[in-house]
Amino acid sequence: MESYLLTVLIFLPLIGAAALWGHSFFWLKRFPLEKLREHYRWIALGFAVVNFLLSLLILPRFNAAASGYQLEINKPWIESLGANYHLGIDGISLWLVLLTTFLVPICMLVTWIVPHNVRAYLTTLLLLETSIIGVFVSLDMLLFYLFFELTIIPMGFMIGVWGAEREKRVPAATKFFIFTVVGSLFMLIGIIGVFYYSGATTFDLVEITRKISENGNLLPGKWAFWLWLAFGLGFFVKIPLWPLHAWLPDAYVQAPTSGSIMLAGVMAKMGAYGLMRFNLPLFPEVSKQLAPFIMALAVIGIIYGALIAMVQTDLKRLVAYSSLSHMGFVVLGIFAFTSQSLQGSLYQMLNHGISTGALFVCVALIAQRRQTREISEFGGMAIQMPGYSTAFMIIAFSSLGLPLLSGFIGEFLILLGTFASPVPYAKVFAVLGALGVVLSAIYILWKMQRVLFGAITKEENKQLGDLTRRERLALIPLVALAILMGVIPMTFLQATDRSINQVRDAVVRISPK
Repeated sequence: MESYLLTVLIFLPLIGAAALWGHSFFWLKRFPLEKLREHYRWIALGFAVVNFLLSLLILPRFNAAASGYQLEINKPWIESLGANYHLGIDGISLWLVLLTTFLVPICMLVTWIVPHNVRAYLTTLLLLETSIIGVFVSLDMLLFYLFFELTIIPMGFMIGVWGAEREKRVPAATKFFIFTVVGSLFMLIGIIGVFYYSGATTFDLVEITRKISENGNLLPGKWAFWLWLAFGLGFFVKIPLWPLHAWLPDAYVQAPTSGSIMLAGVMAKMGAYGLMRFNLPLFPEVSKQLAPFIMALAVIGIIYGALIAMVQTDLKRLVAYSSLSHMGFVVLGIFAFTSQSLQGSLYQMLNHGISTGALFVCVALIAQRRQTREISEFGGMAIQMPGYSTAFMIIAFSSLGLPLLSGFIGEFLILLGTFASPVPYAKVFAVLGALGVVLSAIYILWKMQRVLFGAITKEENKQLGDLTRRERLALIPLVALAILMGVIPMTFLQATDRSINQVRDAVVRISPK
């Protein structure tokens, strides 16, 4: 049964999506339309919660001291192409899978009231969960690419059909689709190139990585750079890394709250995960050569995202640009090639998924009440909505990296590891990255002061009620996890240590002559 656990996690949401379309069953015909909508919500939420609970079964079965992948299943898929249905999990993908299954039920609770096409909306969300989990557990490159591409379809529909503004959501979805599809096509070229030039008989990532580890770089030097770049473009667009971020502001802002949470919470992590899984172990020499350049782009993204966030008047757009800044830290840590920086990057992925996802929830809750996201329209929320304001403050402090909260651990490890990195100019990049932390404190504290404190100047705000039971159920787990990750980080770091060191060793090893 254990070998099929990952398969169940992938396809259970797909079964849930199919269950939503069982409206023709006789026992549903008796219900009026409004009752059917309630059933759709509860059916989807039930499948999402069960999938999260099943994902927790990974933890007692995961051995942090073991090398390689666990819970593996490897079956023939397309034998004529050398593609297998190969799944597995290690310390890098472990927490990302759990983050995905954790966020989906929260997305459903936050967007319980869908303006139209409730069933189709919930179907896209469940399909998105299936494809994202598939990305994090696939060990066959073609299977990975299939799931990677599948994420684009439900997210594109989510932005284009249920986006915030009718005249802007379709252009935002189109821009998202063009950027991500083009990036993925480059990645497909890279996958085919690695298969061809490595002399592999299958698309199995484990087999190819083992060959490179044992025999040095199997790829011709003149092609290694271009293949690295092909993979990199696919992953950098998904993160996104500056200057490939042009799709981010519109997509994050126009997406419904669930879409924004999934985009920032887990889809951005697919790009960083791909860098750790493909670029570093498959192209160690090219990764070392390009590290200063990529780190420079990451630092530009950190500072640029923070500066643009400082001048935003729209709360959701502010959070979107803060996401660009925080993901810059992830890329910075990955290309510093130290244990601390790589651990910090993975931890920052988890923190970013929790804190930024929670910030989008906080924005949505007051935007739903006031039908506006303009910062100038708020003030005095700490008086009117004390429970909401407390949660908002904790999440905001986590996002800016306050000690004893999740954001501090990741950023501290990244900056510490980058400062000790052998990469040229790494110390300069660490200092500039620290400047990004200062800038993030400025715009986050300014946002909190404008929204939560001061006098209530708008009459509409005096009528606002505090969190409902459903909203507390969505927000409290995010707040609790932000605190838990800040207080007991070793619980999370110990599970990732061995896998992170294997990625580091793949880059820093001396290639045989």
